[in-house]
Amino acid sequence: MFLIRYFILFVGLFFFSLNSFAQEQHNSTHTTASVYVCPMHPEETSSKPGICPKCSMELIKKEGRMQDSMSHHTVTDNPYLGNNNRYSSFQNFAIPVLRPTTDPSRIPPFTLANLEKDIETKSIEGARAGLHLPKGTPDVKTIRYDLFVSDSTVNFTGKKRRAIAVNGSLPAPPLVFTVGDTALIYVHNNSDEPTSIHWHGIFLPNRMDGVAHLTQHPIPPHQTYVYKFPVLQDGTFWYHSHFSLQEQIGLYGALIFNKRTEPDIPTIPVVLSDWSDMNPHEINRSLHAGNDWFAIKKKATQSYSEAIKAGRLGVKLTNEWKRMTAMDVSDVYYEKFLLNGTPAQHLSQFKAGDEVRLRIVNGSASTYFWLSFAGGKLKVIANDGNDVTPVEVNRMLIAPSETYDLIVKIPDNMKYEFLATAEDRTNHASLWLGSGMEIPAGKLPKLAYFEGMKMMNGMMKMNGDMKPMGHEMSLQQVDMNAVMYPELKKSTETAHHSLHTGKVYVCPMHPDVVSNQPGTCSKCGMELELKKESAGTGNSHNHVDVDTSGLVTLNYNMLESVEKTTLPTGSWKELNFELTGNMNRYVWTLNNKTVSESDKILIKRGENVRIKLYNNSMMRHPMHLHGHDFRLINQYGERSPLKNVVDIMPMETLTLEFAATEDGDWFFHCHILYHMMSGMGRIFTYENSEANPEIHDPIEAYKMVKMDDRMFTLAGEASVQSNGTEGLVTYSNTRWQVSQMWNVGYQATHGYESEITVGRFVDKMQYLMPYVGFDYHYKKITDYEKNLFGNPERNMFGQKANKNNRKVPVFGIAYTLPWLVTADMRVDTNGKLRFQLGREDIPLTPRLRMNWMLNTDKEYAIGSRYILTKYISLGAHYDSDMGLGAGLVFTY
Repeated sequence: MFLIRYFILFVGLFFFSLNSFAQEQHNSTHTTASVYVCPMHPEETSSKPGICPKCSMELIKKEGRMQDSMSHHTVTDNPYLGNNNRYSSFQNFAIPVLRPTTDPSRIPPFTLANLEKDIETKSIEGARAGLHLPKGTPDVKTIRYDLFVSDSTVNFTGKKRRAIAVNGSLPAPPLVFTVGDTALIYVHNNSDEPTSIHWHGIFLPNRMDGVAHLTQHPIPPHQTYVYKFPVLQDGTFWYHSHFSLQEQIGLYGALIFNKRTEPDIPTIPVVLSDWSDMNPHEINRSLHAGNDWFAIKKKATQSYSEAIKAGRLGVKLTNEWKRMTAMDVSDVYYEKFLLNGTPAQHLSQFKAGDEVRLRIVNGSASTYFWLSFAGGKLKVIANDGNDVTPVEVNRMLIAPSETYDLIVKIPDNMKYEFLATAEDRTNHASLWLGSGMEIPAGKLPKLAYFEGMKMMNGMMKMNGDMKPMGHEMSLQQVDMNAVMYPELKKSTETAHHSLHTGKVYVCPMHPDVVSNQPGTCSKCGMELELKKESAGTGNSHNHVDVDTSGLVTLNYNMLESVEKTTLPTGSWKELNFELTGNMNRYVWTLNNKTVSESDKILIKRGENVRIKLYNNSMMRHPMHLHGHDFRLINQYGERSPLKNVVDIMPMETLTLEFAATEDGDWFFHCHILYHMMSGMGRIFTYENSEANPEIHDPIEAYKMVKMDDRMFTLAGEASVQSNGTEGLVTYSNTRWQVSQMWNVGYQATHGYESEITVGRFVDKMQYLMPYVGFDYHYKKITDYEKNLFGNPERNMFGQKANKNNRKVPVFGIAYTLPWLVTADMRVDTNGKLRFQLGREDIPLTPRLRMNWMLNTDKEYAIGSRYILTKYISLGAHYDSDMGLGAGLVFTY
């Protein structure tokens, strides 16, 4: 008997050891094995070095989990998933959400078949991996909400301003549905202007997508419109106006689709937004006018005096040599940033050990937010309504229109700050969780703009294109924020660095290229930057840790879908888009064309579409596709994450794939509101689509869609000074510019001059503008001028200038030279030539500006103005015709 027991014990230990060994091998394989990935085809992976079978490029080593063929994500290892297998009631929000208007129990239940018949539900096979609609049960119901849109007045800054309220609140109230419900939403437009509401990220019939003039006519003032669609998804989404610029002033709110069974975790909808006291139409006009009042307000003008003070005058001159103006991470100055409609919200019901789920929506018009939590790390569990394998990070950046689900844990019985900081560091909004002593999150330091300017000088070519930096420039793996807009170093960092003896130089674009001495990057030729001092001599610098912060920042390559996302077998349509733009004129395009300048892109239902995006601009762009999820190809191959918004940084190349499963017209555009209105987008249209019953006259409606980026804006500058008045007014849109210039003296000897021109920018960067116009000039020539110039009636080409009575049509070309100097060559119908050089708005200090001009007609001028307000300056100038003067300058 003893021997039998001993034998059984031995066998048990043997199998236990064998199982432990197998599990250890499994963990090793799935967590620490090296993975080799093709930089062009990230879905091609291998456990050993080799070449890609598709393009023959050498595979690059990545550290990450090998992909397996079976789902390894269960409630056991991912307790935040929930399921759609059965229905259980869930209402665990820490703030009130809008109650349905109608009691669901009083509405007859719908079966799935009835839903398909009633609202023409389209097949979504392949649109979202692993989606399981609940079968028709009595729990499937119609949920009705009534939204009352009204003109409102708010006071966030001590000044009353117009806003749009929904049911009396800003932002609009959160709406909650469960997978399988039918959403029935009555929108009562009680305001005095039209509106329309887009249900962002939602799979729904095209006629319900809510894009003004594209999928529906705007809802007229004081009229009601009904949106109705099936709830096919679960996750965090949002809704917002898709009419004109209304999104900036309040019509946005959270849209939450619960699974049939959700984890029992306290859940908070968090809607981030930006607020300006300025009318959004004036914001849009100012951006197109090139007015830098926003930079003045943010203390980001990067003037010559500031460059000299920072020891970066050469950097500033190089920047302008490449025809770039001051850099900024965001274009608009906002007085306030809001979290659920307030700069700070306090929720005290949470205790030590509580986990809280934050459903984050970036509902801002143009602001990126850095997110951090004073209580510890952020656990990312979903993005754009799609579950991902939980990943913990110290901080993350959320782009306009993105959504994330985060888990935070309350460490102790204190009050912890969840901090949302605007990317330009001008301000922030906070959510305080818990009670007791306040534990604030660390505030982010200001940005070192001139350091970023130096980086950008190295990245940009003279023609305005960005230098290609290799395939590793994707998925935010190289932190372009740190490269383009480095933070000002803290004194503690300086003290820490002084403890070391060796130096480490790193390429800002390729952090794997390091050296112990100055030089250039072997991959891109950029100058290596001194990052930190190391404790050794640098002989084994490949192992030097150049990240002194130790912070883990989220990037797209860290996101892994919980299920396979590969698309169904079928034909493929490939599209390539280059994101282009001109910051000076504020024109944003795809492949150098706006929406109105390009045709709709035809796609076929049943095919797969692959989009390759390359960002050839200095701005980042959150690109959003309506009505579809796309796969963002990353290191996880078949488990690449599903998204509906992708933030693409300068010089990045990204690949998106989606299954064409719908019908009708779908918008693809940058979700920075003012970029979209400038034309950065395309329209996908399905071949042989049924006519949209919401659009009564498709031809006229499409003309209205095109009007957004064809809109003209007015800008100008006029002075009233002691020797006369002068000014320049422009009326321009994406390509065309109408200009009126005048100089009017108080005396005949001062002269009168007026020129009107009509021109069109013809090159990608909008440096070159041919034009036609009319020139009128009168001036009484004095004996002094004759003695001074010899014969002022002759220009420098020896031609008769006819200054005393010139009325003549002209033809010319204007071109922007390095240092932002405008060269202008023209000829009039009498054959007289004129060549002119000049520059406006030279930033000597943050508020002191200079301008100058000279031409071959022996005319010259130099002036300055000191900016008092957005519209008023003190000015002085000397003009060869009008002499010396001083007075007020009005800028619009």
